[in-house]
Amino acid sequence: MKKYIVAALALAPSLAFAQLQNVNNLLLGLKTLVNTALPIVVGLALLAFFWGLAKFIFSADDEEKRKEAKSLMIYSIIALFVMVSVWGLVRFIGNALGVNPDTAPNITTPTVNGNR
Repeated sequence: MKKYIVAALALAPSLAFAQLQNVNNLLLGLKTLVNTALPIVVGLALLAFFWGLAKFIFSADDEEKRKEAKSLMIYSIIALFVMVSVWGLVRFIGNALGVNPDTAPNITTPTVNGNR
């Protein structure tokens, strides 16, 4: 636990003196990561559904394996539904608030004017 506190204290100055450009780069990198990972995760859930379907079809004689395959299909459908509905809900709220996800935010940094 002490290691985490020491690491947090060691990184505190870099967080305190972080520039807005670095924050924008971080957010754009995070956006790129999410935009890349989202189709992969949805594809994996769809693949899990089809894997469960294949297991269900090929285990027609074993009731226990059919039950496991049915459970896998149900969980993958629930996962697909949750992912797509949250994605749509975020998009809907963003459009309602006038947020355009394709443009970078226009954030101005507060400055202090004064000559020494």
